[in-house]
Amino acid sequence: MTWLQVANIRCEYRQNPIGLGTIRPRFSWQLQTDDQNVMQTAYRIQVSSVESVWDDNVLVWDTGRVESDQSVLVEYGGQPVQSRGQYYYRVKAWDNKELESDWSETASWEMGLLDKTEWTAAWITPDAAAIDPLSDNIFMLRQTFQTRGPIRRATLYSTALGFYELELNGQRVGDWQYTPGWTSYHTRLQVQAYDITAQLLEGENNALGASLANGWYKGNLAWGDQHSVYGKTRALLLQLHIDYADGTSEIVTSDASWRSSTGPILMSELYHGETYDARLEKSGWSEAAYDDKDWSKTEEFAYSKDILVMQENEPARITEQIKPIELIETPAGETVLDMGQNMVGRLHFNVNLPAGTELTIQHAEVLDREGNFYIGNLRKAKQTVRYVCKGGGENYEPHFSFQGFRYAKIEGWPVDVPLDLQQFTGNVIHTDMEPTGTFDCSHPLLNKLQQNIVWGQRGNFLDVPTDCPQRDERLGWTGDAQVFIRTAAFNYGVAPFFAKWLRDLKADQRSDGGVPFVIPHVLDDGSYSSAAWGDAAVICPWTIYLSYGDKRVLEEQYDSMKAWVEYIRRQGSNEHLWNTGFHFGDWLGLDAKEGDYVGATPRDLIATCYYAYSTELFVKTAEVLGRTDDVKHYRELHEQIVAAFEREFITPNGRLAAHTQTAHVLPLMFNLVQGSVRERLAKTLADYVTEQKFHLTTGFVGTPYLSHVLSENGYHDIAVKLVQQEEYPSWLFSIHQGATTIWEHWDGIKSDGTFWSDDMNSYNHYAYGSIGEWLYRVVAGLDLNEAQPGYKHIIFRPRTDSGLTYAKASYKSEYGLIRSEWSTGEDGAANYEFELPPNTTAEVKLQQTTLDAVSINGTSLHQLQGSLNATEQDGQLVFTLGSGIYRIQAAAEVTV
Repeated sequence: MTWLQVANIRCEYRQNPIGLGTIRPRFSWQLQTDDQNVMQTAYRIQVSSVESVWDDNVLVWDTGRVESDQSVLVEYGGQPVQSRGQYYYRVKAWDNKELESDWSETASWEMGLLDKTEWTAAWITPDAAAIDPLSDNIFMLRQTFQTRGPIRRATLYSTALGFYELELNGQRVGDWQYTPGWTSYHTRLQVQAYDITAQLLEGENNALGASLANGWYKGNLAWGDQHSVYGKTRALLLQLHIDYADGTSEIVTSDASWRSSTGPILMSELYHGETYDARLEKSGWSEAAYDDKDWSKTEEFAYSKDILVMQENEPARITEQIKPIELIETPAGETVLDMGQNMVGRLHFNVNLPAGTELTIQHAEVLDREGNFYIGNLRKAKQTVRYVCKGGGENYEPHFSFQGFRYAKIEGWPVDVPLDLQQFTGNVIHTDMEPTGTFDCSHPLLNKLQQNIVWGQRGNFLDVPTDCPQRDERLGWTGDAQVFIRTAAFNYGVAPFFAKWLRDLKADQRSDGGVPFVIPHVLDDGSYSSAAWGDAAVICPWTIYLSYGDKRVLEEQYDSMKAWVEYIRRQGSNEHLWNTGFHFGDWLGLDAKEGDYVGATPRDLIATCYYAYSTELFVKTAEVLGRTDDVKHYRELHEQIVAAFEREFITPNGRLAAHTQTAHVLPLMFNLVQGSVRERLAKTLADYVTEQKFHLTTGFVGTPYLSHVLSENGYHDIAVKLVQQEEYPSWLFSIHQGATTIWEHWDGIKSDGTFWSDDMNSYNHYAYGSIGEWLYRVVAGLDLNEAQPGYKHIIFRPRTDSGLTYAKASYKSEYGLIRSEWSTGEDGAANYEFELPPNTTAEVKLQQTTLDAVSINGTSLHQLQGSLNATEQDGQLVFTLGSGIYRIQAAAEVTV
C-alpha cells in the first residue's frame, strides 16, 4: 500500500536549535513515499508552547490546511515569539495522489535573549592591578553558586571580547571551538546558548569557569603584525538562566564577585600557536570545592551590549580525527610526523615523560626538495606549540589556536623514549556544515581533485571563508569567496554560514557602497572595492538564493547589493564603464609580466564585465522581490553597460580588443556578446586554449568560468582536455606533486621540486577549486533551474562525451537526495540513473540520441512520450520526470 510521511523537519536549516535570534523562523521538511511523481499539494503546521500538547490552550500557531507545494523555508506566522521561549512543532502534508500523511515527529526550537535589556550580567575582566591586561597568559575566571532543587531547564548564554571556553563542575561546556566566532565586532557580536540542564548539580554548590584568549578580537591579525584591532581588553559576558521544577527561576551572571587568575596557558595566538606549561595546571579549578583564596578579583568593564546577536551560523567543531601515517627522519635529522593530509585543526597527543620535558611542535604544509621540513611560506606565522610536561600520563591539544599543516616537526623528545605514532591524533576543525554533495567518475585523478576541493573548503570555512589557513593572513577575501561559492554550496550546506558572513559584509560596507577586500574588514582604509572582489556583495546572496531558494538573504542584502552597483556607477566620468580605481585584475594569471601578480587582461575590461554582471543579478533580485521600479531602472542601466562594453572593447569586425583567455571568458560567461560576435569570441578562446596545448593561462578571475564557457559554446571537447590535462599548468599537475588540497599557485611546487616564491605560496587555497562546479553541473549533469531555485525543478544534462566511462554526482537538497549517474559501454551504449525526491520535478536533456533509442525503467520512451513531454530539440532528447528513481538506457546503435 502506498504511503506518505513527513521527515527531517528543520527550523532555520537546523534540527532543534536553541538560542535562536530569528523572530520569524522558517520551517522545512521532506516528504518520503514509496510512489513516483509525488508532489505536495497542501501542508499543515502546528506550533505549541508545551511539548506533545496540541490543544487550543497552548497552540501558538496552527496554519490549518494550506494549499501549497512549499515545503522549504515556510515562515512562522503565529503569536509573537518570546525571549527564551521553547516551542514545539509538527507538520503533516497532502500529496497529488490524495494521500494524507500522519503528523511528523515533534521537533523544537528555543529562542535566545531577544532584548538587550534582558542582559543583567556585566562584562568582566581580571583586576588590572593584579593581572596585566596586556599579558600573553590566558585569563581564568571562576564563580560558585548554589542551586535550590530539582531543575526543569538551564540555559547558559555567553560571549566574550576575545575567545572563550567554559567549564561547569569540572567538565567542558559544549563542544564549540573559537567562540564567539568572527564578526564585525564593532557592530555585531554573537552570543552562544548552551543547554546545561544535565551538567548542573541539583540543590548543591556548582562552579563555572571561563578561559579568555585574544582570538580575532585582540590577537595578531594579517601580515602587518596588527594587534588589538577591535579592542585592548579581553572580557567575559555570561548569564545563566535556571528554571526550577516548582516554577521559580533565578539568574547567575558575570559580575565583579567572580575570581580571576592565570594558569598553564602562557600564550595562545591564532597564527603563532600555544605555549602550555602543564606544571602550572590548577587541578579542579572549575569545581565548587576548589580553593581560590589566592585568586584575584575581577572588575566590571564598560562595553556596549547593543551589538549582541544570537549565534547565526553553525559553530566550529572537531569534525574528524586522523592519525599520522608515517614518522619521518629527514635528511637534516628532523623528527617529523606525516598526517597524510593537509588539514586544519590541532594536534592532540598523550605522553608519559619526565616533568620539565619541553616539547616543541612546529607545523608545516610541505617538505622541501631534499625532504626537509619547510616553513618559508608561513611568513611571520609561527604555528608552533610548546608543551612542558608535568610528569606522568598526560593528554594535551592547543585550546585557542589552529594550524594548517600536513607535517609536524617534534623537538625535545627524549632520545631514550620511543615515539609511537598512536600517541598523536589530528583533530580536524571547521564550521560544522552538513556534507551535501559527492562526485565520482572513472578518472582517478579527477576523483582526487574533488577530494582536494572538499578538503580545501573544510580548511578554509572556519567561521569565515578564508583564503588560506596557515600563514599570517587567514582573512575573508571577498574575491575568493564569490568565485567558489557555487562549488561550496554543492559540497556542504552553507546557507547559514554565508548569511552570517554577508551580514558582516553589509556592516563593513562603506557609506558610499564600497566593499572591503576582506570581511570582516581588518585591513587599511584604502583596501576597498576592487572589481570581482566587491562583487561578492551581489554574487554571493544571489548564489545562496539559487542554491537554497532563500529569499530572505536577498531581502536582507538588497540595500547592500544596490549600494555596490551604485558605487560602481559613480566611478569615473562614464557611468556605463568602470575604468577607474584600483583592481586586482586577473590575479595570479599566468600571462602576467615577469615579477607581477596581475594577469595581462585589461583591468577596465574585467571591471566593466563585472559591473554588467552585478547589475544583471541585481535586476533579477529586484524581480524576485517584486521591486518593479528598480527592475525597470537597472535593466535600462544594464543595457547601457552592455552597449558601452561593445563600443569600448569590440572592434567593428567583431573581434575583442584584448588577446587573453580571461578577456574572452568574461563577456561570454556574462552574456555581454551575442550572435556572430559571440561565436567568434568562443572560437578564438578555443583556439587560444588549443594553441597552448590545452593549458590555461587564467588567474583568479578567468579560471572559474573557463571550462563552463567552452562547454556551453560548443567546445566541450576542449574543456575536457583542459580539465584532464596533467602537465603544468593544470588542475591535475599539483596532484602529481602530492597535493591533498587546492594550491594558490599552479606551480606552488615545480616539476624539479623547487617552490614558487615564499612571499605568497599557500598549499591550501580554495579559489581554483571552483572547477568542482563544472564537474557536477556539466560532466555529471546535476543542475538547477533558476526559475524554480533551490532544486525545486532539477535539470539533468549529463555529458557522456567527457572522456570518461562513468560519472556520478549526488546532492542532499532541502527536498531530499538528488542523483545523476551515467556510464557507457564499449559498444557505445549509455546507461543513466536519475533520482529526484518528492515535491520536485526534473527536465532531462540527453545528448545525441532519439526517442526510439531510449527506454525508461524497461519501457520505451516512445510509449511514454505523451506523459513525459518528450521531444527532440537541437540534437538533444528532452523530457520531464516527476519524483522517483529512473534507470534509462540508450541503445548502442546511437552514439551517446
